[in-house]
Amino acid sequence: MYQSAKKAADVANAKAIARCRCLSKLCASVLSSQYFTELFLTKSSVSPQLLFAFEAGREISIFSSPQPENPEDSSYVVAANHLARFPRSYRFSAPTSGFFCYKVKHTCEGVDVPEFVPVICNPSTGQSLTLQRLNSRKKYGGETYLGYDPVSKDFKVLSMEHSFVSGELISVEHQVLTLGTNKLSWRMVECCIPHFCSHKWICISGVIYYAATAAGSKVELSMVACFDLRSEKFYFVKLSRERPGSTTLVNYNGKLGLLMSGDSGYISRASKSLELWVLRDAGNNEWSKHIYVLPPLWKDVVARDMQIRIAGMVGVNEIVLAPTWFQNVPFYVIYFNVERKTITKVGFQGMEAFRGKSFDTYLNYVENVKLI
Repeated sequence: MYQSAKKAADVANAKAIARCRCLSKLCASVLSSQYFTELFLTKSSVSPQLLFAFEAGREISIFSSPQPENPEDSSYVVAANHLARFPRSYRFSAPTSGFFCYKVKHTCEGVDVPEFVPVICNPSTGQSLTLQRLNSRKKYGGETYLGYDPVSKDFKVLSMEHSFVSGELISVEHQVLTLGTNKLSWRMVECCIPHFCSHKWICISGVIYYAATAAGSKVELSMVACFDLRSEKFYFVKLSRERPGSTTLVNYNGKLGLLMSGDSGYISRASKSLELWVLRDAGNNEWSKHIYVLPPLWKDVVARDMQIRIAGMVGVNEIVLAPTWFQNVPFYVIYFNVERKTITKVGFQGMEAFRGKSFDTYLNYVENVKLI
């Protein structure tokens, strides 16, 4: 069985695997085994992809494309493939080991105000799973994060509600759910520092990091909350100054990075530089800081009225920037190589039907054929 699974992982892609699962019970058993799904995830991690999520009507359409490495030619154009469709959601988040987490509106009988419940989806298989409502009576919303522990091989969902405490909105009733168990249920976890949680987060090596504001702080987004998936414990890292709205949490060679520019939520042609903070020692609040000056070509690449977001980093040298609206054909993203100090536009074909629509760009997506 193991030899068959290894051979299948070497030659198949996610769509082919989905078809083969229908051939026989033996094929379904081999291709759904933990050994095979983990082997496939390991191999797909070697060649991560770019992901584009477009909102159109009541759906989100997701496209994948090869992730260029060190592109040098601005005429570089690659094809994008339609991967999956899911119902339009609230706050579609970045992928974690091939899985996404988002929220959908849910109306309960006898309740006037609709609630948002977490949904986990896998674009590679087209599956989605709506999780049960939190064990909470709070009505001020909250945040939900998805993490993966590479040691235990567990996906866990961390969710919390917001509530007014002493006139201040903070997160309360922190709860965790482990996917893949026979009975999915939320369980409470303790958090020792009252804080307000944000929608900016990332999972790196079994730790969920999210931007947060300490209760009573006059500084917006004054720290980073860290949740260790294995121990299910919180710890916090303070920031020496307020983070601008453009800040993006990135994976910098296995370490948490905060990538930012100016005080705006977007980057424009007037932007001069990007700043990167890398967390070197969480226990001592030790950060290393880097300033990357944008080259003169930047103003020629970015239109005057264009709004750009930081999509993230590929490796330690390539910063990827993407428009928030599909305006030009071919659609493109911008690679800023901080070592060579070059700006490169990479075009993508196959998504022309979504011109004029808003979208999000995600980096380092890996296919995962694990069934939810």
